[in-house]
Amino acid sequence: MIKPLAALDDRTLLTRVAARDGRAFEALYQRYYGRLFSYLLRLTRRADLVEEAVNDVFFVIWQSAARFDGRSQPSSWILGIAYRKGLKALSRLPAQAPRDLSGALEVEEEPAAGPESRALEREKARQLGRALASLTPEHRAVVELTFYEGCSYREISDIVGCPVNTVKTRMFHARRRLRQLLDGLGLAERESTG
Repeated sequence: MIKPLAALDDRTLLTRVAARDGRAFEALYQRYYGRLFSYLLRLTRRADLVEEAVNDVFFVIWQSAARFDGRSQPSSWILGIAYRKGLKALSRLPAQAPRDLSGALEVEEEPAAGPESRALEREKARQLGRALASLTPEHRAVVELTFYEGCSYREISDIVGCPVNTVKTRMFHARRRLRQLLDGLGLAERESTG
């Protein structure tokens, strides 16, 4: 019995994409589009850059799938491409303050939360968005990959192309900076105990 493409694992899909299987590429696209869009939006903080960057990522996947050597997880390889495309898109922009995309952050609300509680959570999300936007893209990437993508330091190392100790150092500095910015909101205490 032949498995539907959506049931195939990422490695198999990449192997088929390397053989120029358009249907496998479509399955990979459907599997990763939303994740890459969200990741690049959080990384760049620029909604106007995301669609083109996502398209660039998939173009590289189509062109380079045969170069995936299996030393990392396919998701790490794909997120690594997205990371580099996101940084490249940012580097082409004139220096300016990042746009506030705090509304793009997922805020989990309690089902029975009242309007005051929801307003407080939205304000915290805005403050967190501003704090994240103040980080360098390299520091923001390790935070995003850890907390939003659930990546280990080893996977982040593969994605951003630096040693694990550099990832740890970036996380240390990012957390310290975030703690300074969020202290007044009461969010730093919750982060450090979690």
